[in-house]
Parts: sequence; structure tokens; C-alpha cells
Amino acid sequence: MKYSTFMMPLHPPGRNVTEALQEDRQAIILADQLGFSEAYVGEHVTDSAEIVTSSMIFLASLISETKQIKLGTGTINVPNSHPAHIASQAAMLDHLLQGRFVMGISPGGLISDAEVFGNFGKDRNAMFVEGINTVLKIWESDPPYDIEGQFWNVSVGKTMIPEIGQGFIMKPFQKPHPLIVGTAVAPFSKGVTEMAKRGWQPISANFLMPEWVKSHWPKYVEGREAVGATASPSEWHVAKSIFVADDEATAKRYALQEGGPYHFYFKQLVRKLVQGVGRSNLFKTDPEMPDSEITPDYVTNRLVIAGTVNSVVDQILAFREQVGDFGTLVYACHDWQDPQLGKRSMELFAKEVMPRVNRAIGQ
Repeated sequence: MKYSTFMMPLHPPGRNVTEALQEDRQAIILADQLGFSEAYVGEHVTDSAEIVTSSMIFLASLISETKQIKLGTGTINVPNSHPAHIASQAAMLDHLLQGRFVMGISPGGLISDAEVFGNFGKDRNAMFVEGINTVLKIWESDPPYDIEGQFWNVSVGKTMIPEIGQGFIMKPFQKPHPLIVGTAVAPFSKGVTEMAKRGWQPISANFLMPEWVKSHWPKYVEGREAVGATASPSEWHVAKSIFVADDEATAKRYALQEGGPYHFYFKQLVRKLVQGVGRSNLFKTDPEMPDSEITPDYVTNRLVIAGTVNSVVDQILAFREQVGDFGTLVYACHDWQDPQLGKRSMELFAKEVMPRVNRAIGQ
């Protein structure tokens, strides 16, 4: 089983932005040194807690400071940008990374972003599908393009000058394009099936109950079989909030208790997803459970794996037994409230936890 990392990233509002951004960069540099296979970074424009406003710009700052790790957008919020902008910037980043780029995409889940970009109340799923289809059409065709859609049109027919290169949009380094991944956040996600039909790979979100994570694999199999392909567990990424410490007391205090960075993370998620957009179903296994019982304490204790190396190994194996086989365990990166503990957790995870997990499952 491979291991990678994903950061939204979420920091307490009011933290020094410069310092927090450098912390996020250091986390990915450390992940590269520790053998993580991929690092995904989210983006939002209207949130003082999630301070990366462009995942592609942020990843570009890490090109020369990483060696082997693949860098992925987690995700490009497609409805918020023109497809020509996405196509050109992603292609350039792919060239700069020489194939170490993974393109994560989504409709975007932050409603204040939707409002500021003028698509709040619109069918963002339809915008998402048209947007990525347009990006792929740009990459597979040559100017003048003449791509017409409901939300965007792409053409340079009136202004192109072929003999000097004017009017051409860059194509990616990887052919026909970088690997495309998408986050899966809904139980029994139809989006996973559609991704599978197109050869894209899912990342099951770290804020889903294991019962709902488990529901994604059959939907992925359904999509691959629909196009005559065979689904492989190696294509499935599953994210999880994990904290490893040298002693149980530190692990429980830092990862599970109020005042710690993991509790802060899920407090933010509960507020945004339950009260903000009515997605309480993500945190329930019983539909009769009142929303009032979905507290940060409840969610943190249900969704965070925390403990010493031996304990975390056992919890990961139990989680895998519950949800099924998957190819990549995605370590969700949280605020380094205590940098020493944050770094130590990543080191123990990479050097001790994952080797033991892989020995236990025969890999």
C-alpha cells in the first residue's frame, strides 16, 4: 500500500499567513523526504482558515524543493475559473514538474467561493462537467478550437496568427494528459461511477464515516465495468486523519481533545458542512440521528486514528478490514499547532507504521 498526503489546509483564523504557508510547504518537503508518493493541496479564495488561494501556484513553489513526490491539486474548483485558464496553467505546471503533476478537480464545496465567483445558486455540477470537458477538448485539439458551451465558449478564430504561434494553448507534458483524480464526499457517490467511466481515480474523503467510504468501491467497480475495464484496488485512494505519537497520552491530547488541531479541523468541518450546506448525512450512519448530536467531539472521536505506532497500525488494519482493500492511504495533514509533534507524527507514520501495515497485509 502506498501512502500520500492531503492538506485542505485549515489553520486557525488569525494565524500569521506567511508563517502558515511556510508550514504547509515544509510539510510537503518533509513528505517528499519520507517517501510519500503524492501530496495534494486544496484551494479556496474566501476563507481565512484555508489560506491557499491557488493550489497550482502553491505547488509551483515546491518544484525545486522536492525530488520524487507527485504534486496534486486537491482540488481545482472548476466552476470558479475559465477552462482556458485551467488548461493553460495545468499544462505549464505539468511541464515544470516533468510529469510529477496530478490534476485533482471538483465542483468546489465552499459556498462563499461560489458567491464571489458568481455561481452561487447555479448548477455547479453542470459547470464542473462542462468545464473539465472543455479543458480536455482544448488539449486534444488545435486552434481555432471553436468550443461552444452553456457556460463558456473557447475560440481564437478571429485573432490567431498561426505562423508566429499566436492563438495556441499549451498542451501538457504527460500524454494525453495528467492523471485526473476527484474527491468523493457523498455516500454511494454517483460521481465515483462517472469518474471510473472516464479513467479518473477517486480519493475518498477523510471526513466520511467508514460505512460511507466502503460504499465507494462498488460504485467505482460499476463505472469501470461499464466501459469494459477491470477495477483495481490500486486505483483507489482513501484519506484518513491520523496522528502518531511516542505515547498514548500525547496522542489522545493532541488529536482528540478540544484545543488540539484535529478537533479544530472537525469543528470547522461540522460548521461548514452541517450548518452551512446541510450535509449532516456525511457524519451519520443512522439517518434518525439528530443533527444536534453531530458535535466536534463526536466526529473527532469517530474519524481520527490516533495513538502510538502499535495502536495506529492496529487501527489502520481494522479500518481497511471494514472498508476493503485500497491502493493508497492518504494522510490528512492538519495544522502544526506543535511543529515538533506534527513532524514526529509524519516520521513515525512513514518509517514505522506503514512498513508494519504493509508487512501485515503481505505487501
